[in-house]
This record gives sequence, C-alpha cells and structure tokens, in this order.
Amino acid sequence: MTQRVLLRIDGGVATLSLNRPEVMNAMDGEMMIQLRAASELVARDPAIRVVVLRGEGPAFCAGGDVALFGQRLDDLPQLVLQMGREFHFALWALRRAPKPVLGVVHGTVAGAGFSLLCATDLAIAADDTRFTLAYTNIGTSPDGGSSHFLPRLVGYKRAMQLTLLPDMFDAATARDYGLLNWLVPAAALPSEAAKIAGRLAKGPTVAYGEAKGLMNASLTRSMEAQMEEELFAFGRCAATADLREGVTAFVEKRKPAFRGA
Repeated sequence: MTQRVLLRIDGGVATLSLNRPEVMNAMDGEMMIQLRAASELVARDPAIRVVVLRGEGPAFCAGGDVALFGQRLDDLPQLVLQMGREFHFALWALRRAPKPVLGVVHGTVAGAGFSLLCATDLAIAADDTRFTLAYTNIGTSPDGGSSHFLPRLVGYKRAMQLTLLPDMFDAATARDYGLLNWLVPAAALPSEAAKIAGRLAKGPTVAYGEAKGLMNASLTRSMEAQMEEELFAFGRCAATADLREGVTAFVEKRKPAFRGA
C-alpha cells in the first residue's frame, strides 16, 4: 500500500507530507488514517519541537477524494463518518500538540486541505497558490474544523461568504483575510519555510506550547479566567531551563540558546 503520509524528522523538525500527488493529494480514508497516526506521534514526541505540514507534487491538497465518493454513493453517509473521524482525530492532535504547527502550501488548497490549513498555527504559501473552501460545490457542508476556525480567522460574514459562495481566490487575498502569515515566490517556498521551521525548532518549546494552549482556549473563557490561566502557564514556564537561560542571556546581553525544556 502506498505511504499516503510521509514523515521525516530532522533536527527537532517533523515534516508531514501528504503523498497522493497523482490526485493532487485528495484525501481518502487511508490517508486520513495515516495522517492521524503521524499527527499523534509527532504531537507526543518531546524531541519534536515544530511540525511542518506540506504536500507532495503539484498541490498541497485538493480536498476529499470526490471520485471515491462517486463510487460509494450508496454507503457514503457511513463512509464519511468513518473517514471524517480519522481526519478529525488528526486535527485534534495537531491543535493540542504543545508545539507550533507550520502549514506550507502551494498549488491548490481546497476542501479538506483548506480545513487543514485553517488548523495550523502559522502558514506560508507560494504566491501562485489558489484557495477555495469548496464543500458546497458538491452539495455538502464543511468539516475538518473549518466551521470553527473560519469565523475566528476571517469574521462571520466572510466565513459565510467563503462557505456559501466558494469561489477560487488567490494567495494575496488569503493573506489579507488572515489565513496566511507569509507569501513568497514559488521557487523560494521550500527554503523560506525551512528558515521559519528552523527558527521555531530553536525556540523555547514549552513556552510555545503554553502560549498555544492559552490562545486556543481564549475565546471560551472569561477575561478573569484567562488571566488566571496565564499566571499558571507563566509559572510552569518559570520552572523550565529555557526560562532560566532566557533571563540569563538577557542579563548577559547575548542571544539565548534554548533547548526546548
């Protein structure tokens, strides 16, 4: 069976690559199962300090495998539940991972690929990338957490526009909407993404994880509760070697050398 998700670990950077390039990385059930397994593995491995999500071939991800849907129309409701839960477990693992997740996208980002992009913490794109939420084009509502993330990223009315009228739009628009952090020429995407991932891999990983947890919970807590959690998170960071190194480096007027612990 083809390895539908490739995992490479190098210097604290785990790279997850969607690997069905012949169909623009359209997701089938096996890809979702493999993505869940890889995502859960990198989330719990303390040696991994940043996760990179990317796609092999001409596109990041064109969405779900609609051709497969066409072959399984009679049992599609059950199939969607089985496949979708694996996808959602993968997304939960990445969102809860106490380390940054960087999306590196190119070509086409559609449907489930769009949802996957929304779930990343940071994102960089080639400047010729094209985007669409796509789901209503085949008569279905979104999954992959996009109905959770999109209103928070782009606002309610724009989220509804992208959902109900899923026209293709360009990378500059995606950045303006708040879906991307950086745009770079297509040829520079691998090197620029590697620079960002390398920088994150050398950062204070525990502090990154605490910050990510605070941000994720911020919209469901009162200000008072959030501020209390900030103190607890700061206290946990204060017990790390990285905070000791950061403070010492500041006092000594040098750049800190964080170890991720």
